[in-house]
Amino acid sequence: MHKQNTLTISALMCATMAEQDKCIRDKGETMAKIIVNNENKKSTIAPEIYGHFSEHLGRCIYEGLFVGENSDIPNVNGMRTDVVDALKEMKIPVLRWPGGCFADEYHWMDGIGPKEKRKKMINTHWGGVVEDNSFGTHEFFELCRQLGCKTYVNGNLGSGTVREMSEWVEYITFNGVSPMADLRKENGHEEPWTIDYFGVGNENWGCGGNMRPEHYADEYRRYQTYHFIITHFRRQRMTGISREVRQSLLRIFFIRLLREDISWRSSSIVMEL
Repeated sequence: MHKQNTLTISALMCATMAEQDKCIRDKGETMAKIIVNNENKKSTIAPEIYGHFSEHLGRCIYEGLFVGENSDIPNVNGMRTDVVDALKEMKIPVLRWPGGCFADEYHWMDGIGPKEKRKKMINTHWGGVVEDNSFGTHEFFELCRQLGCKTYVNGNLGSGTVREMSEWVEYITFNGVSPMADLRKENGHEEPWTIDYFGVGNENWGCGGNMRPEHYADEYRRYQTYHFIITHFRRQRMTGISREVRQSLLRIFFIRLLREDISWRSSSIVMEL
């Protein structure tokens, strides 16, 4: 026989179990019982539910995760050793970057190349601080490599362009001769990375552009069109991209958008690549 735990729930608010029992007897009420069977496993919880989020907010990135290679704080390739060790102990399954609201004002090309030449920007969503873009695409994938976790990149739909987003995917994933792949190699990374998840915008009903559902749906269709084109013509050389997965998720998204308002309230529409 399986071992069982019995969890007793009463609608009455009593200080102790003895008082609870007395209350129930006095009122002539019955107790509802939930039987929890420790060994009767119905399904598996997807580990991605416990994923983590890294946004350019406060000290999350700078000083938190990233201190730079020349810092006195112990680090490996700029990543804080103590923080990385703590996150590795937690065994985080997936890490999302660059946001959050910040994703829809982040322009990825400002965060590649020699750090001293990277364009600075003002983080308008979080305190108006100046970002020096020393933590960019290469640094994010290096962090995920050290953590051994899946990658989740959030594209800029709010203030970006279709070309900007599609070229980012090309820069990260294309394994061949192309303008963005050549640029990645010039910046010191010969082999492409793998994107496990890609978000098309973030909270576009609010900080990502204050869009209406219909407008976002049209924008999403426009953006994903060009991602499909990249995948279709270069699928033999792309890393971690599945055209079939994207199409199936797109169908699911539009069915849910028509049936449920709640799908619109999600932070972003995510493609599993």
